[in-house]
Amino acid sequence: MHISPVLWQFLVKWLHSSSLFPAEASTIAPYMDALYFFLLLITIIGIVLVGALLIGFSLRYRRVKNPVATQVEGSTLLEATWTIIPLALFLVCFVWGALLYFRIYNPPANAMNIYIVGKQWMWKAEHPGGQHEINALHVPTGRPVQLTMISQDVFHSYSIPEFRVKREVIPGRYTTVWFNATEPGTYHLFCTQYCGTQHSGMIGEVVAMTPADYEKWTQQSTSGMSLAQNGERLFASLGCNACHSGNAAARGPNLAGVFGSKLTLANGNQALVNEAYLRDAILNPSQHITAGFAPIMPTYQGQISEDGLIDIIEYIKTLQTNYRVQQTNVTSQSNQAAPTTPEMVKP
Repeated sequence: MHISPVLWQFLVKWLHSSSLFPAEASTIAPYMDALYFFLLLITIIGIVLVGALLIGFSLRYRRVKNPVATQVEGSTLLEATWTIIPLALFLVCFVWGALLYFRIYNPPANAMNIYIVGKQWMWKAEHPGGQHEINALHVPTGRPVQLTMISQDVFHSYSIPEFRVKREVIPGRYTTVWFNATEPGTYHLFCTQYCGTQHSGMIGEVVAMTPADYEKWTQQSTSGMSLAQNGERLFASLGCNACHSGNAAARGPNLAGVFGSKLTLANGNQALVNEAYLRDAILNPSQHITAGFAPIMPTYQGQISEDGLIDIIEYIKTLQTNYRVQQTNVTSQSNQAAPTTPEMVKP
């Protein structure tokens, strides 16, 4: 029992130092590798067993020893054995893989969310604090990080081999994956879905930093405006606050505290309000009419970039009251009602 971890570490470190296998740099990596090596082991055993039986039967039943064919009766026990054992192995692999799948694609509730936007041929990362990166991603170690990803053009695939992370990035739809980096360092980032002539150049690096170093990086890399702050400005400039004011007479549903809740739609269905729902409701509002409201919201297809959608979504996620929305309305109405004086008119 005490030898197994030692042998495991020796195997993994030898494979990594020999450039045959990527390092284990996330919490999920050892579990992924354990399943991989298990599959490799049973594959090797199966090949050896089948090869040995093939050679053995070829020698035993060759024409020299059996010039006249003889009838070989079947064995129920043998047939049951070679059916039950492979079935059991397949079921073990299925359950093991399913548990890993749900673990990988269900992030913890306290995971830090970072948006990834893919386009030919680059990766753009957007942090909640307003930090933006091209073909790079800085993350803290020891903290769950969720990636919410979307493509602006064709299919891509976000892959960090050392973290055992690989997730398709699809146009028009958010996909998510998460990891928890364990070792500070710089790791390779690849696109593993062929996406055009410069696919091989769609690479980058992931920098895992200690929490203290990551905090310093965020302070040095901030643009001064968080995603939510940018979203608030865009929300007001598009006039969204006129309908979503939270007042009793408002023409649109109240957005305060809506994220994470379930909405009842006009067709009677219920919808979980997450990032994907908010994005689709902005672009295709006629398909997401909240019960009790008229279908008057216009579509913003082609009017808002993916970056703008991310900003508005982050702003809506932070809304717990309608105070700021209503203050913006008051300011806007005051500016419109203010009389124009001769000094304000340009010659």
